Amino acid sequence: MIRAVLLDLAGVVYDGDTPIPGAVAAVERLRAAGLPLRFVSNTTRSPRHRIIAQLAALGVELADEELLTPARAAVEWLRGHDRRPHLLVHPKLEAEFSGLEGSNGCAVVVGDAGEAFNYASLNRAFRELVAGADFLALATNRTFKDADGELSLDAGAFVAALEFASGRSPVVLGKPSPDFFHAALAELNCRAADAVMVGDDAESDVAGALSAGLGAALLVRTGKYRPNDETRFDPAPTAVIDDLAVATDWILSRAAA
Repeated sequence: MIRAVLLDLAGVVYDGDTPIPGAVAAVERLRAAGLPLRFVSNTTRSPRHRIIAQLAALGVELADEELLTPARAAVEWLRGHDRRPHLLVHPKLEAEFSGLEGSNGCAVVVGDAGEAFNYASLNRAFRELVAGADFLALATNRTFKDADGELSLDAGAFVAALEFASGRSPVVLGKPSPDFFHAALAELNCRAADAVMVGDDAESDVAGALSAGLGAALLVRTGKYRPNDETRFDPAPTAVIDDLAVATDWILSRAAA
């Protein structure tokens, strides 16, 4: 029986600043059913306060603890390891890391830096890694659905470039890291086997959740989904669903009473 729900945001709840049809009502139905929710996003271009404000503008109110992002996980990692960050992230995200002056060395933090990805910035990060800095990847997504409706390169390609050049493997803090999914469930008193993930990324959202031990993972045909995505990664989705509204029907029919 399903006792908790993890929801991706971009491509599941909204596209850009537009809610996906039926998604806001679907969130309300899940809440009305008493199912605890966690919104788990690999977005690394927007700070937390902007994501929460964006959702509120769409009609989705959530508490701070309901949103888990890779940047938040990275800040906790840096504090726990007493590291200072060398940032290769989007300028809008840099403020999330303010005040971290770790005295026990440096960690390169790579997110979706957008236009800030260039040879100079990548080479600076590479040199820090060669000098012994830790390597943190906020996410390793291959693509994202851009504002023009087309797919664009996500951070994964740049993380892979640094990994290849430095010979160092990153600590991945966002999806598909099992720790990310487990952290989302940690305060819900819910076994992974009793949780379901809903996402539009067959690799990071769906295969990642199932590999982390979640009992089910639904792939929606919205956002960056492309035909046959469900055949490209293992484990395969528990089900492929049109959108969050239909996914909610699927979940509620299997929810614990």
